[in-house]
Amino acid sequence: MKRKLVSALLVSTMAMTAFVGCGSAAEETAEPEATSETDASASESETSSEDAIANLIASTEGTVNIDLWCSETEEYQTVMKSLCDDFEAQYPDVDFNITLGAVSEADMKDRVLEDVEAAADVFVFPDDQLEALVKAGALNEVAAQYTYDMNDTDTAATVEAGQYDGKQYGYPFTASNGYFLYYDASQLSEEDVASWEALTAKAEELGKEVGCEIANGWYLYGWFQGAGCELTENEDQSNNCDWNSETGLAAAESLQSLASSKAFKSYGNDDLLANLNDGKVVAYVSGTWNVNAFSEAYGDGYAATKLPTFQVNGEDKQMASYSGYKFVGVNAYAENTGWSMLLAEYLTQATSQEAVYEATGEGPSNEEALAKASSPALDALAAQSEFAELQRVGGNYWDPAAALGKNILDGTVSQQVLDDAVAGITQAVAEAE
Repeated sequence: MKRKLVSALLVSTMAMTAFVGCGSAAEETAEPEATSETDASASESETSSEDAIANLIASTEGTVNIDLWCSETEEYQTVMKSLCDDFEAQYPDVDFNITLGAVSEADMKDRVLEDVEAAADVFVFPDDQLEALVKAGALNEVAAQYTYDMNDTDTAATVEAGQYDGKQYGYPFTASNGYFLYYDASQLSEEDVASWEALTAKAEELGKEVGCEIANGWYLYGWFQGAGCELTENEDQSNNCDWNSETGLAAAESLQSLASSKAFKSYGNDDLLANLNDGKVVAYVSGTWNVNAFSEAYGDGYAATKLPTFQVNGEDKQMASYSGYKFVGVNAYAENTGWSMLLAEYLTQATSQEAVYEATGEGPSNEEALAKASSPALDALAAQSEFAELQRVGGNYWDPAAALGKNILDGTVSQQVLDDAVAGITQAVAEAE
């Protein structure tokens, strides 16, 4: 059984250490006499950080065991293993045993909360799971850093998304957890992908498939939000939802009409990839985690863009989306807190985020790494960001939303269906016994 370890080293050395940017104090200046105070301060900060790491090494006895959980995809497992090997190589005097586990990020919160003390010391999670993890006491606060200050290196929005009640709990890792439209530009024009009506018509003409996973609340949200409906979370984690309004019914009927096209498909990720490889799918809503699959399937025609518009009561409405970020978190019960924190920093520094981008296509949150990243997927995500919001929704949303999506696909939309869905989405949260 693990025990919470917040060592005296961390309290006495780390808490009083100034945050340090990567390598900034080592750079020479052209006019040392004009920047002597700045250089002196930076030098002191770097020295303090180096001392903290030196003290951590000196206080380490035996093997440092760290369990790391991250996405089960081959790309993630490979790049994270490589980064962990590089991390170990930086400290040759320390005996590490870093074990890599494969856990879907969508399931990370549930896996961690099954038994927080037995869960991984370090894990990757999406921003919408942060509140539940903090409330369960599963995340160690990032009260100080060894090697860089995330406030200087990462986008402000990402840093803020890793906070709860004014405290930082997540190390920014990626800033591309959203969705947009991939398409094959060798078969579809920009005009074809501008609206769902044009896109489905062209796909029917080609005898191909396009679509979006409607029976999934993450994607279904984009249609109703785009139409002008609202879905918000309350303090008690219940939801407010007006999808059974006149506008909501019109949006559901519009989506039902689109989904009735023989060209429109609602694939889960596995089925999507299988049909993509068969050459059937020429456009589909997905995210950066599938960038390699789409770029390989479409070859020279590989392209991506913001989500299409769709018509509601004869008016074009821009499909909305959820946006999000991924973080590396340190378990509050980590066996080796100091080393777990240092590993979390290493995995989220600029060069590591660049490596993750090269391997997975997911966009960095580090501004230096982001400046070097360029792809159709990231450009599409940036274009869609104007119509995207952070996912903040209570747990009672997901099952009724999935059931509503299934009804839309089955062609059984009605006022009663929407009333039932909203009743489920907005039901009171059961109090824990």
